[in-house]
Amino acid sequence: MIKLATVFSGIGSVEHALNRMKIEHEIVFACDNGERELKIDIKDVKKELNKIKSRKEKKYYIDNLYDKTGKQNYVEESYLANYKLGKDKFYQDIRFIDGNEFKNKVDLFVGGSPCQSFSISGKRLGFEDTRGTLFYDFARLVKEIQPKVFIYENVPGMLSHDNGNTWKVISSVFDELGYKWRLNKLCAKDYGIPQNRTRIYVVAIRNDLNVIPPELIPKKELDVTVKDFLEDNVDYKYYHGEKGFKWITKPLSLKKRVSINSKIARTQAANQQFNWCGDMIFEKYNAKKKYPKNVYIGKYNDVKGVARKLTPRECLRLMGYDDSFKIAVPDQQIYRQSGNSIVVNVLEAIVEEIVQTGVFEEGEQND
Repeated sequence: MIKLATVFSGIGSVEHALNRMKIEHEIVFACDNGERELKIDIKDVKKELNKIKSRKEKKYYIDNLYDKTGKQNYVEESYLANYKLGKDKFYQDIRFIDGNEFKNKVDLFVGGSPCQSFSISGKRLGFEDTRGTLFYDFARLVKEIQPKVFIYENVPGMLSHDNGNTWKVISSVFDELGYKWRLNKLCAKDYGIPQNRTRIYVVAIRNDLNVIPPELIPKKELDVTVKDFLEDNVDYKYYHGEKGFKWITKPLSLKKRVSINSKIARTQAANQQFNWCGDMIFEKYNAKKKYPKNVYIGKYNDVKGVARKLTPRECLRLMGYDDSFKIAVPDQQIYRQSGNSIVVNVLEAIVEEIVQTGVFEEGEQND
C-alpha cells in the first residue's frame, strides 16, 4: 500500500496513473487552491493560525478565508468527483499546511509548483512572482514530511530562466533535503500520447533508504495520432462560427497559436480552445449533413468544410486520462484543468521505474 500525498494536485494525474496501474494506494491528502487568490496578508493569516491548536480548526479557518473570495474551487470539485478522498483531507493552500503533522506518513509526494513564472509563454519573472516562491513551500513540505520518494514537475523554461541561476538555486535546495535525485526531461509523445509536451521531472529517494533513483525512464514508440483520440460524435456547439473559423485559419494564427488536423498535438495550455488557441479539427463539407446556422462553412487550403475545437473529453484523452474520468465542472474549467495537468502516461512510466527499485518494499512508514 503506497501512501500518497500531492500538492498543486490539479485533477490528479498521479492518482489516475496509480488507479490504471492497479497499484494499491491511499491518498493521505491533496491540495489545490483552484486558481483562487486571497486578498489578505499572508503574515496575518499565519499569526491567526499560530493561535489555533488543532489541525481541523486550522483547516476550517483557511477554507473559510477562501470561501469568502466568493469563487468556487472547480479543481477541488473535479478531484473529489474522481478520487476516494474526504473533503476534510483536501487542503486549499500549500503555504498553510504543517508537514510535521504528516511526518513519516507519506511514501510518495508529488507536485509541480505553478509554471507560469518560469514558462516561455509567461513573463518569466521566476522567484519575483509569488507563484515562483511556492517552490519553497514544496521543498519545506518535503523536509517536514520526509516521504520516501518525491516527484517534482515543471516546465523546461525553469532550467534556463535567469541564465540558469534559478535552476542553480532550486538544485541547491534539492541537494539540502537529504535525498538522492535525478533530473529527467521527458516529452509526452515518447510515452504513447501524441502531444508535443516536454516537462522536467525530478525523481528523488530519501538517502537513508539506500536506493538509487531510476537513471532512465524508458521511452515507448508512438503508434497513434491525434485522430485516434477524437470522439465519434461531437455536438455542434464545439464547431466554429464565421469569426472563429476565419481566425483559426489565418496564416498568423497557424504560425503562432493554432494547429489544424495535426498528427501530434501542440502543448495543451490553460487557455486552450476558449481563446481559439491550440489544436483544431477541420472536416470536409458533407452535403448529407444538416449543419446548424451557427456553424460556418468556409474554405481551408482550398477545401470547403467546417472546423471545430477539441472537446473537453478529447483534451483529457490527450493528457492520458481514460474516459472513466468524470467531467464534473463546466467546459471552460475542464479545459483549464486539462491544460494545467501532468500527462498521466509519463507519470505511469516514472512510477513503474520507481516501483522496480523496491523502495516501497523497504517496510511501512511509521504512523
